[in-house]
Order: sequence, then C-alpha cells, then structure tokens
Amino acid sequence: MNLLAVENLGKNFGERILFEGLSFGLAQGDKVALIASNGTGKSTMLKIIAGIDNADEGEVIFRNKCKVSYLQQDAIFEDNLTINELINSKHNKISILVTDYEKAVDLHSKENSTQSQKILEDLTAKMEQENAWDYQRRSKQILSKFNISNFEQKVCELSGGQKKRLSLALLLLENADILLLDEPTNHLDISMIEWLEKYLQQEKITLLMVTHDRYFLERVCNHIIELEGGNLYHHKGNFSYFLEKKAARESNFDVEVAKAQKLMKKELEWIRRQPKARGTKSKARIDNFNVIKKKATSKRVKQELNIDVKMDRIGGKILELKNIKKTYGNLTILDGFDYTFKKGERIGILGKNGVGKSTFLNIITGKEKPDGGKINLGTTINYGYFTQGSFGVDEDRRVIAVLKDIAEFIVMSDKRKVSASQLLEHFMFTPEMQFTEVKRLSGGEKRRLHLLTVLMKNPNFLILDEPTNDLDLLTLTKLEEFLLQYKGCLILVSHDRFFMDKLTEHLFVFKGKGIIEDHYCTYSEYREKQIQEEKEFKKIQHLEKENTKVKSIRKKLTFNEKFEYDNLEKDLEKLEEERKELEAIIQNPNIDMDLIMNTSERLGKIINLIDEKEMRWMELDEKQQ
Repeated sequence: MNLLAVENLGKNFGERILFEGLSFGLAQGDKVALIASNGTGKSTMLKIIAGIDNADEGEVIFRNKCKVSYLQQDAIFEDNLTINELINSKHNKISILVTDYEKAVDLHSKENSTQSQKILEDLTAKMEQENAWDYQRRSKQILSKFNISNFEQKVCELSGGQKKRLSLALLLLENADILLLDEPTNHLDISMIEWLEKYLQQEKITLLMVTHDRYFLERVCNHIIELEGGNLYHHKGNFSYFLEKKAARESNFDVEVAKAQKLMKKELEWIRRQPKARGTKSKARIDNFNVIKKKATSKRVKQELNIDVKMDRIGGKILELKNIKKTYGNLTILDGFDYTFKKGERIGILGKNGVGKSTFLNIITGKEKPDGGKINLGTTINYGYFTQGSFGVDEDRRVIAVLKDIAEFIVMSDKRKVSASQLLEHFMFTPEMQFTEVKRLSGGEKRRLHLLTVLMKNPNFLILDEPTNDLDLLTLTKLEEFLLQYKGCLILVSHDRFFMDKLTEHLFVFKGKGIIEDHYCTYSEYREKQIQEEKEFKKIQHLEKENTKVKSIRKKLTFNEKFEYDNLEKDLEKLEEERKELEAIIQNPNIDMDLIMNTSERLGKIINLIDEKEMRWMELDEKQQ
C-alpha cells in the first residue's frame, strides 16, 4: 500500500509551465530520487507535497495519519532562540510529547486518580506511536554527528551551513513516515555524508529526495524518477541502472523516429496518388498517417551546455606561499604553511566544517590577510573564484544585464567572439530567460549563472568552493568535461566524492589546529587508506586489551562468549572485504543490470550484518572490562 499518491500534478510559474499531469506513488521503504534539470520544478514539487506550496492542478494524497517531514534548501528558524530552546520548542513535537509524558508520570504518582491514569495511558500510547522512548539518546547521537554541540549558541549566530545541518538533525529526530529531502548533502562534510548514507539505508525509512550527489544516489536510492520533456520515467534500481536505462531509452527513441520517418515518406506518396473521393479504408489509412507523422516529427528534448571559454595565458611563476599563519581567537587555521603551486596542478581540499578551508581560499585570493608569512603571486595570474554563497549581484536586475556588466563580447577557446546573449544560450538560458529577473531563477539556475560570470573572465587559476551545490547532473557532467581539459591551476573544495575523484589527484587535508596533510592520491584512495589505518588502530587496541585483560576475560565471559568474542573480529574483516568487492562491482559501468540488482541487495544485507556484529563485539568488550 502506498503511503503517498501524487495524481495529475501541475504547476505554472507565471506563463511558464513547470510541470503538468505528473503521477507517482511511494510505498513504505521506497528510497526515491527525483532527477531533472535546474528550473524544471523539483524543489517546487517537494514543497507542494509538503503542503508549503499549492498545485495549479492535481492532488497529493497521504495514507491516514502519515507523518511527513520536509528539509528545504534554506533553513528558516526563529533567530532569537538558542539551539537548546529550539530543540525543546514548538518546532519539535516529540520533545513536547516527552515533556508532557514526564509531567503526567509525576502527576499520577501524586494523585493516583482515574483521570491522571487516563492521561498517562493516552500519553504512553502516543510515546509508543512516535517511538519517543529513546528520544534523548537519539537526539544527542544525531546532533553530535552533525557537529552540533554548543546548545546555548543562538540560532542567529549560525552560518547558513550550520542552520542546514541543524535543520537536517531536527528532521531526523521527528521519526516521520516519509522524508522529503531537498539537497540533503549540501553543507555536510564527507564524514557526515557517509553517516547519513548509512542512516538512510534503514529499511523502515521512506524518502523522496532531490540530490546531485552521485555516490549518494548510488548507495541510498532504489528507485529513480526522471522528469524530462514533461514526462516522468521510472527506474527501479540505483544510479548506475538509471544511466544505462536512460541511454537505452534515448537510443530506442531515435530508432523509432527514424523508422516512422521512412514510413511517413511511403504513406505520403500514397496519399498524393489518391483521388479526392476516398472510402472508409482510405480514411482509416489517413488517420494512421497522422499518427505516424506525429511520431516522425517528434523530437527528443536535448539540453546542451557548452563550456568552452578561453583561458588567459599563464606564466612560469604562479603562486608561492611561505610560512603562512592565520588564527581566529583560539582557533588556529594555518601554522607556518608552505607551498609553491605548479602549472596545471589540480588540488582538492578536504576537511571537516569549520577547520578553515574557505579562509585558506580567501587568503590565496587576497580577500583576507594572513597574520604572518609571505604570498608571492605571479604577474599573469587571473583568479576565477566560485564561492559557496551569493555572488553579489542585484537580484532585481535581468540575467542579460548581469553579463553585460562584465563584457558585451567574450572570447571562446577557439578564438571566436560571442555576445553575452549567445553565451547565455550556451549555458541553457533561453532568450526568454535572459530577460528574467535574477530573483525569479531557481537555486540551480542562479548557481549556473554564477559559474558563467566566473568563467567568462577567462581565469587561468580556478578556485571552486562547493561548486556542485544545487547544480543539476547535466551541468555537473559538462563542468567536469571542461575542467578535465582545463590547462590552468585548479583548487577544488567539494563534498561531492565523485566530483573530487574525477578531477583531483592531489589533496590538502585540513585536520584542524593548523595541521594540513599533503597527499598525492584521489579521494577514494585517501579514504581507503583512512579506513585501513582505523582498522589497524582498533586492532592494536584490541591486542593491547587482550594482553592486559586475558584473566578478566576468562572470569567475566562464558566459554561460548569468549569463543564468540575471539571470532567476531575475523568475521568483521571478512565482511568488510566482501563489502569492498560488492561496491567495486556496482561501480563498474559495464556489468549486467541483473547482477547490479542482486549485488545491491547483497550489499544491503552485508552492511546490516556488519552493524549487528560490531554492536555485539562492543557489547562483549564492555562486559569484559
């Protein structure tokens, strides 16, 4: 039975039709991703389902008492509240329920009346329904995963990213039947994303989300809905399966159109030979011809993004950092950092939120001054800096005016000069959209415009700070293609692991307290190395415990428990090896789809089994101490 049914949904934005006649459903345990180009109404559809916006046609139907939680792109809170006050305020129904239950218990212990007994029974039933018994434990666990620890900090003091993480943490605490998530990985560091992946893989969780994160799509979703050309295409499987089926669908469409065009030519010759007075059979054939004609003249909607802007010449001397230092109060960002950039370098920057990645970029570009050290910049360097936040334009201005403020004509890589209007068309801004006010663009369209304003200045040193946020998959793919051919220097800060893997082979890892590690490898290679180091550390800890507590183990654990304890680590190592093998199979683009489906199912079971055995190991380990 469906928890959610969307029937014939339609929405217009002024004279622009976002979507119409869309229908789909969500059953319990479905993990569905909605994929579409920027500006086609993905976020709007989530808002309509969440009840925040209204559809122009159609309806959204929920099963009785179905609870829905919605994560929007920009979190909105009461700024005068502290985080603790927010958690315990009207924004969190479970917290209120726990408080009411505790009051009812206290009241019943004092009165022991029929009325107090009835209140307590009702609240006990609600606690059961909302699974609120372990709320305090879960709240601390989830908030800590998103690096939220200062509960007395006011909401108004939080950055946009911190608010997004707080919003996501509170949403997960609501224990909803359906989660609606709009770009949930934005503003999360990689460790947070990996934890969220694991959390959302739980069978009981049902979700509908919009995300550009391809690794996240691959590991979390079991159903992908694509909105293209006003039609919905359903793909039961992960992201790899979707890509294969999409390619096959487009190929079949082109073949069918070609066949229809041949048949139409033949039928057209027949029609021209026929006299004006036609019988019933002739009319039927003519009607059939009209169907063929419609098919033959149909066109697959092709969206092309052309990023081929020219890069300024770059000299031999690029950028030299000598003994750079930077602190904020007690927080050390850089502590004597040295590095000389080389031509064509591609550096990825990793680190948890708040360790100073953006500050480092601002120092490089001269937006902030270091506390000490020296920066030597080459005379030919032309920075292009794509930042996380707003790109500082008047949103009441029209799109075309924003570009013309920079230049009327832009030189492309093949030395052609194109107008600002032509360049906008290269970036999928139609002539109608070019005269739209910036404020009327979607979040993804604004990001695409921001990217264009950076690239049209012909930079030879590109700095991209979370460039994948809110961009659709087409834009990401084309941006990757451009950057792979880009001859200048590139610094990339991104939580998008797929993007990092594809574009960088050299990493600066910000560890905090001014420590920056230098690794010549991809993100996946670095992460694998981390996992191995963590395992080795745990193994050493385990051996040390075994050497010092053999006698206590024998005393406190039964024979069977001791046997189980000794074998659990071996089992976990084997399961981790199998998990890696399965993930490698899934990421192979050339394997059979049936194998992908079977492998994905087996991977889910392995992950659950690892969790169970790790919990049992910790239980036995605790018992022996």
